This record gives sequence, C-alpha cells and structure tokens, in this order.
Amino acid sequence: MVAHKAVQVLAGARVVLPTGVVEGGAVAVDGRTIAPYAGGLTPPGAADRTSHGAADRTSPRPEDGTSAPRAGVEGGAILSLPGDHWIVPGFVDIHVHGGGGASFSAGSAEQALKAVATHRRHGTTTTVASTVTGDLDSLAQQASALSELVEQGDLAGIHFEGPFIARNRCGAHEPSLLRDPDPADVRKLVDAARGAAMMMTLAPELPGGLESVRLLADQGVVAAVGHTDGSYEATLRAIDAGATVATHLFNAMPPLAHRAPGPIAALLEDERVTVELINDGVHLHPAVLGLAFHRAGASRVAFVTDAMSAAGKGDGRYRLGGMEVEVADGVARLVDGGSIAGSTLTLDRAFRRAVTVDGLPVAQVVEAVSAAPARLLGAYDRIGSLEPGKDADLVVLDGDFRPVGVMRKGKWVVSPELS
Repeated sequence: MVAHKAVQVLAGARVVLPTGVVEGGAVAVDGRTIAPYAGGLTPPGAADRTSHGAADRTSPRPEDGTSAPRAGVEGGAILSLPGDHWIVPGFVDIHVHGGGGASFSAGSAEQALKAVATHRRHGTTTTVASTVTGDLDSLAQQASALSELVEQGDLAGIHFEGPFIARNRCGAHEPSLLRDPDPADVRKLVDAARGAAMMMTLAPELPGGLESVRLLADQGVVAAVGHTDGSYEATLRAIDAGATVATHLFNAMPPLAHRAPGPIAALLEDERVTVELINDGVHLHPAVLGLAFHRAGASRVAFVTDAMSAAGKGDGRYRLGGMEVEVADGVARLVDGGSIAGSTLTLDRAFRRAVTVDGLPVAQVVEAVSAAPARLLGAYDRIGSLEPGKDADLVVLDGDFRPVGVMRKGKWVVSPELS
C-alpha cells in the first residue's frame, strides 16, 4: 500500500492564474508539483480566516476543523496568507550574467550556483545563464562547465551573448574579441554546450549572419537579434530565417526613426518574435515600455534582468567578461567610456516597477516574468503558470509586491514569515 503524501495549501491570497486573478484563492502543493484542489480554489474557511486578524491568519487549519484538499491526497497543512498578498508563478529569466558578486562567465560551478542562489531569493526559479563576449576557446570552456549545471537541473540552459555582434553596437562587450558569425564558429559553441545551448544573440546583418540563424534554428537553439546595426529589411530577413527573440529591445540597436524604422519596428510587429525588456528605470523610459506592451502584447514580452555580478551585492568595482565596471547608485557602467554594462536588476524589482510605476495590470506582468519566457524555452508544460501537474515554482508577494516567499519544486527557498 502506497502512503499518501501530505499536501501544503497556500490559501487566502490573490492567486494569479492563466484565467485571471482569484481573490482569496489557494494553491495546493503535492511534493514537487502543484496538485488539484478538490474543493476548488478556496479551501473551506480560508476566506473567513484571511478576513480576521494576524492570529487567525497563521492558524494551521480552518475554523470549522475541515482538513486540507481531498484530491487523492490526505493530511497536510494550510498556510493562511493575508488577503493583500499575491501568489504568482516563479519567475523565468532568460538573460542574466550573474549576481551576488559571481559571474556565469567565470566558468566556475561555484560562482554559477552563487549567482543562481542570489536570483532565486528574489523569485527567479528558472535561470538561463548568459555568457559575454570572449575568445571562442574560453566560451567553449565556459559552456562545457555550465552544461553540467544544466544536466543537474540548476540551470535551464545557456545563452551566448556575443561575440557575433556589431562593433558599432557592442555596448559592454570587448571590441577586440568581436567576430562575424561564421556558421562553423557558431556550431563550435553549440557543440561545446552539449545540448545545453538555449539561445545565441547575434547581429544577422554581418557576413554569415543569416546562415548562422538558420543553423541555430535547425539545432533547436533560439536565434536572438541583438547588438545589431541592421536595417528593417535585414531584420525581417533574419526573422524569416528563424530568429525569434529581440535581445533587450531598444538597447544596443538603431533607434526607431520615421524613415528608417530599423530593427525595432521589425521585431515589434512580427508575431513570431518575443521581445526582451529590461525594466529597471535606466534602460527604458516608461513610455517606451508601454509602447512595447501595446504593440507586441504581454504574451510576446519577456522581462529580463541582463544582470551582472553586482546584482544583489551593491555599489563598487566589478568585471563583466574582460571589462571593468563601476556600479554607482545601482547603475553599472564601463569604467572606460561609461557605457551601460548590463544591470543590477532582479526580477522582483522589475515586477514591482511594472505595477507601481508603469501601471501595468498584475496579470500582464506575470505573463512577462513567467509565462512568455517559459513558452519561449519550450517549458510551459512544466513552468510559467500555476496549474495542476506543473512544477511547484511560485512566489508569494506582499501588498507592496515584495517577495516574502519563494518556492522551487515544492521546497521553500524563502519561507513566508507571517506575523
């Protein structure tokens, strides 16, 4: 006889589901996955408990004595959350270089895990590790090391940002290491990742660009247009060749102009493209962010951090690849030249800003930090929304949209402490 597993039920908060926001809802967690709840979204007595004071909110069971869900499981504890809290899916970051003083480009498992842990505490339960421009042998070594963490489940994949980018739009990438996207070189990096290559950013207008986009698409690797000086027409050709992502749209590419719409218009208008946005208040004006949401729709927007090692750490001197970076007041810039060098953003801050500053509906923000990037990774059957059978990846936000609880695969990374 197989023993039933105890189920955790998080109840009383606003739950953001694919179908909308449920007031006083509940999420049941059965081991590593989200479980169906036999009584519906709200356990018996949950609404009563959350309408009372703090003492009632921490009560382990409903006042009428009924137990946790009855959907093929028995027992379990109910964690009652305040009614102004939110339960949302775990965040998915497809473009991040590091955090907590650690960098994915170090090619060190210890540093990679430190960066992952930093962002997990801020709600990112799925991380794609991004490298930065280097020589091919060094990038291949980094990919090999990171691929082991992908195999272990600590990372969701590897994103190569550079070296196949435009010199005129290189940003914080070392100009001397840039090169054209020769398909043979592109294939070398993909092979070095041993099946863990998830995405590669390149400038498709460069020699070999379109051939490389086709190669990536054939290999099941996302081809992303970024750090590009290409025209509107060149970008359309890249999309037709298989490119499906705009790397940090608006940044490191020609601006939108009325006679030369450039890559921005092409990437925004094509339904096949997911656009990354860095919502830190530095990279984008709120009006520009609103424009992207209005034109592309929330289902095609993926919030990313593009965070470097200073995220979660503080001001000071850091390195991004081979470049020295000064972080002051949370803004990262190259010491030599002053270009913005990634960010110090975490996705919880991007979420909070989107709601409180940009005025976006919570459901749209959840789409951008969870569902859209999960679909892009081909992982929406497991992550990206709160639905039965999916991984129990979730974030509990307080009434000010600050994370007070983070769960990954049914285990608390940050456990809610309710007074």
